[in-house]
Amino acid sequence: MSTAEPARSVRGDARATGGSLVVQTSFLGDMVLTTPLLVELAERGPVDVVATPANSTLLANHPAVRDVYVYDKRGSDSGMAGLMRLASRLRGRRYSTAYMAQGSVRSGALVFLAGISDRVGFDRSAGRQLYTRRVRYREDRHHAERLWRLAMPATAEPASGQLRPTLYPGAGDIAAAEALLGDIREDGRPVVALAPGSAWATKRWPFYPELAAELATRARIVVVGGKDDTPLADAIADATRRKAEAPPVVDTTGRLSLLASAALLSMVDVLVTNDSLPLHLASAMDTPTVALFGPTVPALGFGPLARRSVTLGRTELDCRPCNAHGPARCPLDHWRCMRELDASAVAAAVESLLQPVTAP
Repeated sequence: MSTAEPARSVRGDARATGGSLVVQTSFLGDMVLTTPLLVELAERGPVDVVATPANSTLLANHPAVRDVYVYDKRGSDSGMAGLMRLASRLRGRRYSTAYMAQGSVRSGALVFLAGISDRVGFDRSAGRQLYTRRVRYREDRHHAERLWRLAMPATAEPASGQLRPTLYPGAGDIAAAEALLGDIREDGRPVVALAPGSAWATKRWPFYPELAAELATRARIVVVGGKDDTPLADAIADATRRKAEAPPVVDTTGRLSLLASAALLSMVDVLVTNDSLPLHLASAMDTPTVALFGPTVPALGFGPLARRSVTLGRTELDCRPCNAHGPARCPLDHWRCMRELDASAVAAAVESLLQPVTAP
């Protein structure tokens, strides 16, 4: 998966005023999980978003979004000068409310300096002193629901499917994914995508090659991820070559944009992924998902939201979760949460999702 910086205004009329502003300058997965909030707000009026160069690309084509402001807070827009430039642009739009999906002091200062009088964010955020309304941060809820609740009464409950994220790959994204998959479905086998990568080392389950070898004669294997995941894809391909009659692995690492990767996931039968971005892309495309959790746990609020999913992890380990994101190395130097999650258990979960769904 690769990202490219879009134009400063992705869509919309920069002269239009009013509506809501959502600030989301966190990780890519956080932007995916912000889309239920965007859909909710769009039912009330126009919605604009402040995003990073990377996560702004996820909003291309999204019908809930009028305009996107790309805020390169670690690059060309860094420092007070960049903050003031963007605040000046936002001030001219005269937004009624700002929703702080990312809660840093810098983001709070941005909407304060933009003169937005109604500023809504979580009661635990670093920038909460700059908010006019504070919403309880619910540790017991999925993060998509936490974000959705920024715009809802405290007693509101989401309807079925309301929290599932949404993404809208364009025609070019779909064509790029189809070109890489080629005629993979012509032999009639199910297609299983593997996402072995993660920005955090301890989240990377080490047995994807063994899983691929176990599935190789039953299914077609596609590897998804960024260019840094290509060595992991090579190891998966090497493992399947040792299996007689196993077709070649399709390696898409580093060859697709984020939305093209989402399009590809809509074309496979099952995704196996770590607790990382592909999990959330699959949720948005409603792709059946096997999610592998090691140092983190679904209870932190970032589990799969596809209608059919399985989460696996060593629930008996008292040391889990050891970190909100996943440390660079195991604090106890045993990494049992991942090392003791064997490939046969994951393969069984894949097989369960490949079974046809029967009507009740």
